[in-house]
Amino acid sequence: MDKVYNHSLHEQNIYSLWEKSGAFTPKVDKKKKPFTIIMPPPNANDPLHIGHAREVATQDVLIRYHRMKGESTLWLPGSDHAGIETQYVFEKRLREKGKSRFDYSRDTLYEMIWNYVQENTGIMEKQLRELGASCDWSRFKFTLDKNIVKIVYKTFKNLYVEGLIYRGERIVNYCPLCGTSFSQLEVNYLERDDELFYLDYGTLTIATTRPETIFADVAVAVNPKDNKNKYLIGKIAKIPLINREIPIISDNLVDPQFGTGALKVTPGHDPVDFEIGEKHKLQVISVIDREGKMTNTPEKYIGMKAKDARAEVIKDLEEKNCIEKRESLHHSVGVCYKHKTPIEPVVSKQWFINIKPLAKKALDALNKGEVKIVAKRYDKIARHWLKNLRDWNVSRQIVWGIRIPAWRCNKCLEWTITEGPPPKKCLSCGNEKLTQDPDTFDTWFSSAQWPFATLLSNTNSKLKIQNSKFVDENPNSDFNYFYPTSVMNPAYDILPFWVIRMIMLGLYSTGKAPFRSVLLHGLVRDKFGVKISKSKGNVINPIEMVDKYGADALRIASIWGSLVENDNSLSEENIRGQRNFSNKIWNAARYVFILPTNNMGGYKKAPSSHNFEDKQIIKDLKTTIKIVTKSLDKYRLNEAAEEIYNFFWNKFANGYIEKTKTRRGDAQKTLEYVLQESLKLLHPFMPFVTETVWQQENERFDSTFLITSSWPK
Repeated sequence: MDKVYNHSLHEQNIYSLWEKSGAFTPKVDKKKKPFTIIMPPPNANDPLHIGHAREVATQDVLIRYHRMKGESTLWLPGSDHAGIETQYVFEKRLREKGKSRFDYSRDTLYEMIWNYVQENTGIMEKQLRELGASCDWSRFKFTLDKNIVKIVYKTFKNLYVEGLIYRGERIVNYCPLCGTSFSQLEVNYLERDDELFYLDYGTLTIATTRPETIFADVAVAVNPKDNKNKYLIGKIAKIPLINREIPIISDNLVDPQFGTGALKVTPGHDPVDFEIGEKHKLQVISVIDREGKMTNTPEKYIGMKAKDARAEVIKDLEEKNCIEKRESLHHSVGVCYKHKTPIEPVVSKQWFINIKPLAKKALDALNKGEVKIVAKRYDKIARHWLKNLRDWNVSRQIVWGIRIPAWRCNKCLEWTITEGPPPKKCLSCGNEKLTQDPDTFDTWFSSAQWPFATLLSNTNSKLKIQNSKFVDENPNSDFNYFYPTSVMNPAYDILPFWVIRMIMLGLYSTGKAPFRSVLLHGLVRDKFGVKISKSKGNVINPIEMVDKYGADALRIASIWGSLVENDNSLSEENIRGQRNFSNKIWNAARYVFILPTNNMGGYKKAPSSHNFEDKQIIKDLKTTIKIVTKSLDKYRLNEAAEEIYNFFWNKFANGYIEKTKTRRGDAQKTLEYVLQESLKLLHPFMPFVTETVWQQENERFDSTFLITSSWPK
């Protein structure tokens, strides 16, 4: 063994050794307990970032631990086509070349993005290997795999047949720059200062931040409990500039404390107003189109961007003395989560999921303990969202993704939903001229089916639908053995986007919750606690750190110092410090290996000794085994890592080894036993250096490969 551990000489060879050994690929074995993690699929549009490194380290610790416990352990990897995220990234590349999505046909643009994604997926797979991910590559899935898409289509059709999917004209969140609608969850909110304009509506005054939408007003509403305004109910107001008369109505949704307590009702451009409009059967007028330009207004504003039209409308209102006063207003504004530009609420026909029945079952599963969210604070957040979700808009006006399998008859205008090839004729009237909906699914709709779709899409499944549930008729299939999965471990910021939707669709499609535990992980921050981002210039490139210090150093540094669910501060200094620990492990092994072993095949139990130091280190080891095991079972990974670090560095290397130098031969068996068991405890956290040491002289140890050795007891 060299005097210093050089990770670059060993890591690639060790990973190849693991793959060839078959350790990553579990078999269906009814005699063994299964342990399953379906990897949250990284987006197939960019290389892995430091957050992925922490996620990979967390999951791989659990996978390697349960594998060593003798369980049939599956870590199924995959990648996500990521819908609007990927198209957004690709369009940025097009702009750098002076092009846009409008320069290509739908099919051409889709093919270009497909090729880009396939190229990047190869990069991502290589990086996962460099990080030491012991996942089963033979079961790798992509969210656009044909068998995955078939399952997504079947789920959509089942929901449609049961009346849980409908196509409706409702107000949706729309980003003119992205050119697509978003669901309730994909809108970010920013605090900002605006002006509140008090406008003269004849019989009363209303307050608004959006004067440019007055042309879409169809009523003014006041709260019936508002004593200062309720006498106006039934009277007429008049829209300034166009002098159109509109009724003054009563509605409990009006906040009597905001502005004057009178609300201009604009169903075409505000969700609350849309709800009021539906209740009172009011007309819906749209004055801002999908490009964010004015329409259905006086001619001078038509074609203007909404922001420009606002300035012009304010100017005209001032000239007509229709603005009674202005006030500054600090409020929250919905913005596109990609562009950070204001979301435009527009009325549009989209596909929606009736979410309440699904959310109720998800809440029941949480209440019954069928799904446990490890951190209580996130359990509360999940319950809040499940109680407050609106119907889910699952259609997107983009090219990249799974196209919605809905075909409209050109004659009777009815929709036919398929789960396979295009229909030959309309199911309602028999007409053979059908047109497919151009929209694609919200990427979260397909990824919400990820845990069961990955397992059901394997070749050993015999899939059928029974009472709208997926049933696998092969009793020895992956689905019947590995599902429900054991742990789902995404970042906490996608709890509402993904986790609760997986629970809802998992229960709907299989009758079972898709996972037993949800272990949300925190974000990675820099050494000052600042969120890592390109704009702040504090990005830590995980692969650069691996090249410099080794995967083990990065892995344990990303876990060190905080519980999984908390944010973690990370710096290059942290990683460098853990590289020193790799060398400590290496040098301790070199010391043990100086003498030949008298016990080929390793140790099934601790060797007997009457020496005090020998007995004390064995006692300390047993205590460490108990603490590390208990911590891992409770998902307290940092505590487990810190415990074994302290034992190995301080008690074993700096303590016991130093004391054995005067009685080297007598201590050899104890040295070998403690090293063997320590390597096992360390392996989930630092797999490369521990396996490299093991392979130097594996005849000293109790198995050929450390990765498949037995967990210490």
